[in-house]
Amino acid sequence: MQKPFSKRNKPTSTVSAGSEPPVSKTQQDISSQNNQDVVILDVPAVEVPELTEQEINDRLLLERKVERAFFEAGKALMELRDRKLYRSTHKTFEEYCRDRFGHNRRQSYLLMDAAVIFDNLEQKCDRSDHILSANEWQIMVTIQARP
Repeated sequence: MQKPFSKRNKPTSTVSAGSEPPVSKTQQDISSQNNQDVVILDVPAVEVPELTEQEINDRLLLERKVERAFFEAGKALMELRDRKLYRSTHKTFEEYCRDRFGHNRRQSYLLMDAAVIFDNLEQKCDRSDHILSANEWQIMVTIQARP
C-alpha cells in the first residue's frame, strides 16, 4: 500500500556545497540545539508597484465579465430550453443539462431565474450607485430573505 500524499513542505537549504553562510547570533543559538529541521532564510522584500490607469481599467472590465458569467450562462440555458435545442439528443431539458453540464434541475433553473433578476436589476439600477450581485446565490438569498 502506498503512503498518502503529503502537502507538507520539507525544509531545504539554499547554501551550496563548499560555501559557508554568515552565522548570526540567532543561527548560533539554533545550531547549538542540534535541530536539523530548521533552516533560516533571508528573503528580500519585493515592492509591488501600484496599478497603472490601464491596469485598473482592465481589472474593472474583467470583474464585470466575472459578474456576468452566471448571467450569460442563465441566458444561454433559457435559449436552449425555449428553442428546444436539446431535442436531437435528449427527451427533456433536465436530462440534457444533467448530461451536458452536470447540473441538476434546481441548478439549471436557478441560473435561469438569476439571469432574469440580474437583467432586471441591471436595467433598473444605476451602476454608480449600486453594486450588482456577483453570482446567482446572492440573488437567490436576497429573494428568499424578503418577507
